[in-house]
Amino acid sequence: MFNFAELIPIVALSIPIVAIWTRHQRKMAELQVKATAEKAAQYATSNAELEERVRVLERIITDGGYDTALQIEALRDTREGDALRKSERDTSVN
Repeated sequence: MFNFAELIPIVALSIPIVAIWTRHQRKMAELQVKATAEKAAQYATSNAELEERVRVLERIITDGGYDTALQIEALRDTREGDALRKSERDTSVN
């Protein structure tokens, strides 16, 4: 049969091991929290920089928005004219 007297030293020796393991787990959790906080700060900085760039782009678009739209339409008209001339040349060659 099992002798409970043998169990007492095993339990007595395992208590310090459990205490050391628990301390290690706590330190690992603290390090992970610190690393997560650092990453969050980096993301916040990056996000702020991107927001500033978007503000600048919005300002550029809204300040000359009408002129930009006219320039885009002029480019479209030029491309459509080029495509039409190319198709006319292709049909006249055949």
